[in-house]
Parts: sequence; C-alpha cells; structure tokens
Amino acid sequence: MRQQATIAGARGFVVGLSGGIDSAVVARLAQMATPGKVLGVVMPCHSDPQDQADGELVAQRFSLPTVTIDLAPAYDVLIADLKTLFVQLPDEQVPESGDEASDLKARVPLANVKPRLRMTALYYIANSLNYLVAGTGNRSELTIGYFTKHGDGGVDVLPLGRLTKGEVVAIAREVDVPDSIVEKPPSAGLWPGQNDEREIGFSYSELDRYLSRGPDGVAPALAMRIERLVRLTEHKRAAPAMPPETDR
Repeated sequence: MRQQATIAGARGFVVGLSGGIDSAVVARLAQMATPGKVLGVVMPCHSDPQDQADGELVAQRFSLPTVTIDLAPAYDVLIADLKTLFVQLPDEQVPESGDEASDLKARVPLANVKPRLRMTALYYIANSLNYLVAGTGNRSELTIGYFTKHGDGGVDVLPLGRLTKGEVVAIAREVDVPDSIVEKPPSAGLWPGQNDEREIGFSYSELDRYLSRGPDGVAPALAMRIERLVRLTEHKRAAPAMPPETDR
C-alpha cells in the first residue's frame, strides 16, 4: 500500500467504513502504511444502524479520524428520477416489473446504486486530499464477482485481493479488530436483512476450500456453481473490452 501511494504521488488513503471485517482490516493496514494520513468515511444509506455503530467502533479502536455522510437523501432523489425513465421507453424495451421486496432480480439494480454513490463520495474526498481509495474486496468475493462493478469494485488498490475470507479473519484478529466485528455475519448492507452467504448460496468456508484445494475440495455440484459464477463475472474483473488490434 505504501508503494502504491508513492507511485501515485498520493499522501494517504480514504476507506469506506461499512462496519464489516474487510473494511476494518483495510483501515488498519492503511494506518500502518501511511500513519496519520488515513480517513475513514461512514456512509449510511437507509442502512442498519448497527452497521454505522460498528464502523464508528472500528474508528474508535484505531483512533481513526472519520467523517459521516448520509447518502439517503441523494439516493432517494436519484431513484425517484430513475424510476420515471421507463415510461419513455418503447413497450418492447420496458423491463418486467418485479416485487423489489422479494424479487432479487428487481432489487439488485436499486441496491447497486448505493455502492456507486458511496464510491462517488469516496473519490470526491480522495481527490480533494490527494489520497487513494483503498478497496475492501477479498479474493473470495473477487473470484465469483460478488461486488458491484464501478461501485465497491471501482477503487485504486485492493489490499485484500489475494486473501481468502478466512485469511482476512486471521489478519483481523492479529491487528486487533474488535471481536464483535470479526464474528459478525458478512453483509454488504444493500437491503435490510441482507446476508452475503445466503445471497450467494454457499458459505465462505466452502468457497475458500475450493480456492485452496481446487474443484476436488468441494462437492461436484458446488464446484460447477462456483465455476459458472467465475465465467459469468469475468467482465467485472477485466478492463473494458476493445476490438483486437489490426495491422494498418
């Protein structure tokens, strides 16, 4: 992290504090890399109040300066405007309506606005302070594309990108992340009651076993599910596609 900051001519790092283990570890690593040049940002957006409290707990544990930005008003205005655009479309392009409370397909487009708004805020702060945005994605999530493209995936550095979720837990204990954060069920906080493992359909421990042992480390059906997710989300990990180079 220190090397990347030096290469970019940046003074330090900004980190979004979600109240989860990944952001807590990244915040602490950033402090170790650029002491006194790290800012934590708490960005509630119709979020579980416990997430904000947990983010503030991490900041207190590490004496990390923080700012809080309530994104809910901006989100509400933007979503209200976005929902009106479909009346302007030809009938054949209008999406099928679904119940956003129970239909995951209908819920995801709205949910993904939140991490993209958060990243907009983080980059405003980072650009203003000449900091880099430190992302919180780990190897487990990145492998299956469990992140929002141009949201939490749109960052400058990914300090945990080579570490499985289990390895992040081990580091969290080593750097003294509060136990309540370490033991908290993983959640992106995109909607009330959202749970990472329930949403992806298998546990992080199963995914980590696949990553460490290969397809033989898990049941064949699960290996196929994981490999399908890897294929379908390749575009999220790659640079935007361009036509191949041709001789001129």
